[in-house]
Amino acid sequence: MRGSDFPPPRNADEYIAQQPASFRPTLKELRHIILTTAPQATEVISYQLPCYKYHYMLVGIGANKKYCSFYTMSPSLVKSMKEELKDVKVSGSTLHFAPGESLPVELIKKIISERMMQNEMLAFSRKK
Repeated sequence: MRGSDFPPPRNADEYIAQQPASFRPTLKELRHIILTTAPQATEVISYQLPCYKYHYMLVGIGANKKYCSFYTMSPSLVKSMKEELKDVKVSGSTLHFAPGESLPVELIKKIISERMMQNEMLAFSRKK
């Protein structure tokens, strides 16, 4: 969501600081949930967004004009959780939250844990 007034972010702190003030608490909370659920994940900037790697890309966060976004990076996971996500705004494999909206923390943690298992299985299968 950052404007052309800002240089590309070098890290998640810069990305969050470049967002409108009303978006920052939700982005910080998403980041905290990710880092506490997947403490071994590495924080990187990819496509000018904060992303988290665990073996491979795990999840990401971002903002657009209306929403804070949580990128699951797994369309199949989102499809399989359709019923659990019925009260969440979903577009493709991305969950959207209005700034200040209370986050479904347990659901987000479940998605992160599932993504970690997917990445572990992929890493294991590639080692064979």
